[in-house]
Amino acid sequence: MHRILPVLLALCALSIAVLAQQGAAPTFRPEKIHELDAAITQAIADGKCPGGVLWLEHAGTAYHRAYGNRCVEPTIEPMTEETIFDVASLTKVIATTTAVMLLVEKEQVKLAEKVLTYLPEFTGDGRENITVRQLLTHTSGLRPDLPPGGPSGYEATLDRVFRERPTAAPDTTFRYSDLNFILLGAIVARVSRKPLNEFCAERIFGPLEMNDTMFRPGAALQRRIAPTTRETPRGNVHDPTAQLMGGVAGHAGLFTTAADLARFARMLLGHGSLDSVPLLRPETVQLMTTVQSPATLVDRRGLGWDIDSRYSGPRGTVFPIGSYGHTGWTGGSLWIDPASETFVIFLSNRNHPTEAGNVIKLWKVIGTVAAEAVGGGGKKSER
Repeated sequence: MHRILPVLLALCALSIAVLAQQGAAPTFRPEKIHELDAAITQAIADGKCPGGVLWLEHAGTAYHRAYGNRCVEPTIEPMTEETIFDVASLTKVIATTTAVMLLVEKEQVKLAEKVLTYLPEFTGDGRENITVRQLLTHTSGLRPDLPPGGPSGYEATLDRVFRERPTAAPDTTFRYSDLNFILLGAIVARVSRKPLNEFCAERIFGPLEMNDTMFRPGAALQRRIAPTTRETPRGNVHDPTAQLMGGVAGHAGLFTTAADLARFARMLLGHGSLDSVPLLRPETVQLMTTVQSPATLVDRRGLGWDIDSRYSGPRGTVFPIGSYGHTGWTGGSLWIDPASETFVIFLSNRNHPTEAGNVIKLWKVIGTVAAEAVGGGGKKSER
């Protein structure tokens, strides 16, 4: 404890300086900013992650900083705010859900339509009963993922998904499944006649000026990318199924920065527009981010987005049920509270150099303290 105290005091002094520079003192409670800094620093000291980047924003005022290291093997590299992360399942909401909803707005995809309308190979054994909406809400009845192994290649892997048999009837159970979003990514590609990565670059990341957001980052960006496990080459997607699909899949494969995710979150808080550039209609954002799963199910989900489920840890204990977000296996989380115009992002490579890191408890602390830092974030949750 005696060793930790000087570190915490130094963090407090640094936080005050950063808040002053960013003009954040009137917006955030300084003691809560100190608490966020201390929680992240302690998690790094405990080996939960090698480092991370935090971005807290409320009503247009932001507090953001980097912690720890981006790389610890084979050499140490300090974490920076410009670090590019493999954000794993954040791909589902940032890329795939948004892409699907852009097609819904154009009436090229319908939420109530059967998946087989767009992917005729997905039929038989109950597959023909599954709708696009059920993929988005994880109520399709499909299992979580493919078994390990199998032939490599996008089409070969997609063919395996087409042959997956539902293990429950649609809308009878909530089961978080990568297969749902692999199919959604395939729908985007089939309907738009463009690979998912190209569609997202042209229709989402380009208009939002998310210049460091992409699938399959090039060699020129390698030095900025946070590595994951020893077995995964730097800059390659960590998810094994996405690897088989060549790094572009609806469930994983996206690389981005905290600053770019902040632009995306601002777009959602702006009811679909950012810097006077419209991306989505306000009613589309409302639809995505309010409960769309069956009322009979305990887990409550929007379209792609998590609202109140077994995976809602990053909401913490203060942000209200009307908030929403998502997480990624590699250690990233995003939570947005429209009621208080607040969002909090934490990106880490918790599985560098091994899968031993774990930030699940840290996500909850960050969500709770972030809401407290802006004055509560709405009515306190019962959970």
